[in-house]
Amino acid sequence: MIVGDSQIVSPDSIFPSADKSLGVESAVPSSEGNVPSGTLSTPAVRHLAKQYGININEIVGTGKDGRVLKEDVLNYAVNKGLCKEQSSSLEENIGQVELLEERKSLSDMPLYEDKKILLRGYQRAMVKSMSLAAKVPHFHYLEEINCDSLVQLKTRFQNENKDNTIKHTFLPFLIKSLSMALSKYPMLNSSFIEETNEVVLKGSHNIGIAMATAHGLVVPNIKKVQSLSILEITKELVRLHEMASHNRLSTADIEGGTITLSNIGAIGGKFGSPLLNLPEVAIIALGRIQKLPRFDDDENVYPSSIINVTVGADHRVVDGAMVARFCNEWKGLVEKPELLLLHMR
Repeated sequence: MIVGDSQIVSPDSIFPSADKSLGVESAVPSSEGNVPSGTLSTPAVRHLAKQYGININEIVGTGKDGRVLKEDVLNYAVNKGLCKEQSSSLEENIGQVELLEERKSLSDMPLYEDKKILLRGYQRAMVKSMSLAAKVPHFHYLEEINCDSLVQLKTRFQNENKDNTIKHTFLPFLIKSLSMALSKYPMLNSSFIEETNEVVLKGSHNIGIAMATAHGLVVPNIKKVQSLSILEITKELVRLHEMASHNRLSTADIEGGTITLSNIGAIGGKFGSPLLNLPEVAIIALGRIQKLPRFDDDENVYPSSIINVTVGADHRVVDGAMVARFCNEWKGLVEKPELLLLHMR
């Protein structure tokens, strides 16, 4: 194999024959510019030897397999009186030579410059809200919900849909069932006043929906969900998404939220660990619905539509037991959506 300026390493130098001694190998002189077989060294070391006018074959290497190191060249030069001592400038020169090939390749690469971007609008608001949320003691509760019945119900709704402007999705069902569960566990629909250690139980279920837009993350909310039908929730979602995508949300659309849903599954992902949207005390991340194998009562495997939900909560206000009971209530309504009829107004 030819390396650098034509150093040739013969097979005999790697696997010496039995009749050769294990000490210093013989070297055969070669033409100018070439290094004889049997001498192991780097291009930088050979370059250093050439600077001092030293025949590298005369140097006994102390490296592995008799490899000649830069220290061997410098020590040989000192012994021959070619230099007084191994100065730091010489060692620095060696390092520069060793990087020569890398520098040549890097010099051919295009230059990439850093660029500063000033955060404005939604992104600046996110910096402020997330910095405050990072100071709050969070805990997260993970649950999985069977959506088989919900998938069938959504399909029937879509098949019977006569309005081309409406597209039924799972989210309005999840929002309405969430509101039903909040009616039984109002502590999850509250806010915490740190200065006075007071909790405000909110009368309206203003459920915020985290939306990723070209202008940044924004969380508009659907007002008074407990008084809306699933169809009304669907239409309001369409309106908020349209306004958010064009950066035309009003202050009223954004303010007044009581709990937040982050539907990361619409983009991708199974789990999330959301941070609170203060002063709310709870936030929920929804993963994507996916087909997974499950067992029935007779231990037969069947495909099931499963969604993972993660509830992030303010541990100053609510505890794990309350969140678990709340999730059980919500899960029961999603897995049996016909139960929503018992609570509809």
